[in-house]
Amino acid sequence: MNREKVIVRTGIIGIVANVFLAAFKAAVGLMTHSIAIILDAVNNISDAGSSLITIIGTKLAGKDPDKKHPFGYGRIEYLSAMLISGIVLYAGVTSFIESVKKIITPELPEYNAAALIIVGVAVVVKIALGRYVKSVGVKTNSDSLINSGEDATLDSIISASTLVAAGVFMLFGVSLEAWLGAVISLVIIKSGVEMLRETVSRILGEPNDPQFTQGIKDTIKAFPEVQGAYDLILHNYGPDTWQGSVHVEVPDTMTADELDTLTRKIQAAVFDEHRVLLTAVSVYSINSHDEEVMAMKQKIIDTVTGREYVRGVHGFYINKLEKQMRFDVVVSFDAPSRRTVCNEAVAAVKEVFPDYDIESNMDADFSEV
Repeated sequence: MNREKVIVRTGIIGIVANVFLAAFKAAVGLMTHSIAIILDAVNNISDAGSSLITIIGTKLAGKDPDKKHPFGYGRIEYLSAMLISGIVLYAGVTSFIESVKKIITPELPEYNAAALIIVGVAVVVKIALGRYVKSVGVKTNSDSLINSGEDATLDSIISASTLVAAGVFMLFGVSLEAWLGAVISLVIIKSGVEMLRETVSRILGEPNDPQFTQGIKDTIKAFPEVQGAYDLILHNYGPDTWQGSVHVEVPDTMTADELDTLTRKIQAAVFDEHRVLLTAVSVYSINSHDEEVMAMKQKIIDTVTGREYVRGVHGFYINKLEKQMRFDVVVSFDAPSRRTVCNEAVAAVKEVFPDYDIESNMDADFSEV
C-alpha cells in the first residue's frame, strides 16, 4: 500500500463530495430561508478545506530528509491535523454566534418536500463519507484523515437534526432550528477542542503502544545471545517514521567482534519486522558463569521488585573481587517522588549487601500507560 497515494485519493474524494453537498445545501437553505441548512453548507466548505490541508500536509510530509531537516518532514502531518482541528473549532464558534442571532431575531423557514429530500440524501452521503475517511485514516495512521472523518460524522448529525427541526415545524408550527443550531454548535466546539488536545499531545510526545514496544523487544530477545532487552526509547518523526535505542543484556564473555555482529543483526531484524531504525544498541554485560553471583542477582531482584512503584530491575553486573555491583531500577511515573523510590530501593539492597559499593541508576519504562 502506497500510504501517500491512498491519503491523497481519499482527500480528493472528500473535496469533491463536500463541494457538491455545499452547493446543494446552500441552494436549499436560500430557498427555505433556513439558517441551519445554510450553516450546514458552510460547514461542508470547511470540510473541503480540511481535505485540501490533508493532501498538502501529506505531500509535504513525504519530502526526503535534507540538511535543514535531517529527520524528515513527517511531523508536518501533525500540524495538518492541528489546522483541521482549528477549522472545526472555528466552524463551531461561528455557527454558535449565528444561531444566537437567529434566536434573538427569528426568521421562519419555508420548507418543502424537495428540499427535505436533498437534505436527507446529504445525511446518507455524509455518514458514508465520514466512515470511509475515518477507516482509511485508521489504516494509514493519519490523524488528519481521522479528524476529517470524525468531522464528517458530526456534519451528518447536524444535517439529520435540521430534518428533525423541519418535521417539528411542519407538524406543529414551532421553529426550533436556531436553538438546535446552538446546541449542535456546542457539540462541534467540544469536538474541535478534543481533536486539538489529542494532536497537541502527539506533538509533545506520548507513551508508545505497549504491544508495539513488546513486539520489538520480542524480536530482539529472539537472538540466543540476548538475555534481556530494556530501556527501549522510540522517537516519532511522523506517523510512519520511527527511530530508537535499546539496551541488551549479553554474556560478559562476548568479544567486541561478536558484539558488533550481534548489534548489526538486531538493527536489521527490527527494521525489517517493525520499520524502526535503531540508531543505538547499547550493552549490559551480565555474569554468566558464577553461580554465587547469579544467586546474589536473584536476591537483589526479590528485594527491589516487591516495592511499590518499582516496575523492574536490570543491567546487573557484580564484581566480587572489587566488591562492586551495578544495576538499574525501573520506577513508575505514578510515583509521587521517583527519586525517593529509587533511593529507598538501593538502600534496601545496601542492607542486604553492606560490604558492596553500589552503582545504581533510576530508569523508566517509556511505554508505561
